[in-house]
Amino acid sequence: MFKGQPKGLYALALANTGERFGYYTMLAIFMLFLQAKFGWDQAVSSQIYSIFLAAVYFMPVVGGWLADRIGYGKCVVVGISVMFLGYLALAVPTGDNFFGIALMMGALLLISVGTGLFKGNLQVLVGNLYDDPKYSSRRDAAFSLFYMAINIGAMFAPSAATAITNKFLSNAGLIYKADIPALAHQYLDGTITAANSAHLSELQSLMTPEVASMPTADFCSYYIENLSSSYNMGFAVACVSLIVSVCIYFACRGWFRHADVNAKQAAASGGTVHVEELSPKQTKERVVALCLVFAVVIFFWMAFHQNGQSLTWFARDYTQSYAEGWTRMGFNIWILALIAVSIYTLFGTFQSDKPLGKIGCGAVTILLWGGAYAIYTGMPARLDIQPQLFQQFNPFFVVFLTPLSIALFSSLAAKKTKAHPNGLEPSAPKKIGIGMFIAALGYLIMISGSLGQASPAELQGTVSPDPVVPTYLMGTYLVLTFAELLLSPMGISFVSKVAPPKYKGLMMGLWFAATAVGNYLSSIPGLLWMNVPLWANWAILMALCVIAGLIMFAMLKKIEAATAS
Repeated sequence: MFKGQPKGLYALALANTGERFGYYTMLAIFMLFLQAKFGWDQAVSSQIYSIFLAAVYFMPVVGGWLADRIGYGKCVVVGISVMFLGYLALAVPTGDNFFGIALMMGALLLISVGTGLFKGNLQVLVGNLYDDPKYSSRRDAAFSLFYMAINIGAMFAPSAATAITNKFLSNAGLIYKADIPALAHQYLDGTITAANSAHLSELQSLMTPEVASMPTADFCSYYIENLSSSYNMGFAVACVSLIVSVCIYFACRGWFRHADVNAKQAAASGGTVHVEELSPKQTKERVVALCLVFAVVIFFWMAFHQNGQSLTWFARDYTQSYAEGWTRMGFNIWILALIAVSIYTLFGTFQSDKPLGKIGCGAVTILLWGGAYAIYTGMPARLDIQPQLFQQFNPFFVVFLTPLSIALFSSLAAKKTKAHPNGLEPSAPKKIGIGMFIAALGYLIMISGSLGQASPAELQGTVSPDPVVPTYLMGTYLVLTFAELLLSPMGISFVSKVAPPKYKGLMMGLWFAATAVGNYLSSIPGLLWMNVPLWANWAILMALCVIAGLIMFAMLKKIEAATAS
């Protein structure tokens, strides 16, 4: 798995880990921030959230086009600097007035532009490392490892955001309650019902005596102000993580400097850098094939990127605000971290070449499991949880399942037959098609958890009186992660492998542009949230995944033929 990979992979992966930690810390609480601070409903907040995500993933088109002309490394450095300014602006506490909205929008624009310059071009540098025939056979495994590193940062992000939120709320004499922000805005707007007003008073009584004795209007303003400010402090974490990323990037630049070469720079080198030459026909076929793949993955990202919006609303409004029994393990980041590391040491037990290595890895695995169990036994029998914590399951599952995925596909690749001389491993386009069907199963779980629940319109800003257990969302995130591992790292590897050399940056940018379109379309459940039964949102997403999978398999022969040339 790790053996035989170039050092540059680890440097670039670690640089990306820090940047992604900051991004996902911000994203974990961004939707909650929009609704808590400004009182916007699901339709408005999901539009802003989705437009931001779309911009983040569309800007790599511009970043890739620019990098094909001035160089990948230059764009990466400029991008991380612009992102820093964006997160810094987002961390500034403001009022819910025009200035506050304008500063937030400006910050989102800077983050989008910076990410566009940074994200895709960093991944092109990774792909360039594997243009060397010495490493070419390890390309798919490398992108799986790179993707795993991204998710290490993402895994810790929700817990970091939650810890910061709780700390600042506690300092203000407050505790987090999911329905207070909506009820507080209803009270201040004069739209609250008598029943909701009584419920708000009950929630206020749970605060410290000083806060509990406040007039209701003062309490509402006080809670909204302090909760919003605590989210601002969570956004500030991204600034720190970007500083760590840029330090890693420059400290280890010598490990990947040779990969920082685009087609224009290679031509100027006088032939000292080899670049694959394609005929105009081959170039056109590859571009068309890639665009067909991009069209299909739009639907996956539309379904997948519900984690920050509709799945978080389900966690807040329809899921128990506590965990009991074994599910408590999933809400302690240190237990998840120990379990995630243990899967790698366990693989080391079987894959080490020397007996001493096997014994050492086995001993470390047992210690890690023992540590996780010790933390588990010390947890309270009933653990209070916040909705954003569910977002740590997807990156945890990515980290945990990556070595299993690599082992499975390596085993299939090694099984060569007369009919399949290159092995039984499915092609990247076929993996993408399979991933679409698996994603559909994830939303089948959500449908089963939503049957019999009141619609969001019926709840009127409160939470369900009969919330479901956390395992529904945990299971959904597990299944969606299976789909993601078949689609995202494999897709990025596929683009880096078959993209015509002079369009590498642009093609990687278009991969993210497809993601951008999917991210914008992810607002559809938000627009429908107050207008349809809860289960209908998930049924729409499930149907789209199935249709996209069928389309992918219908185009499979054409895509594989074009990219095999």
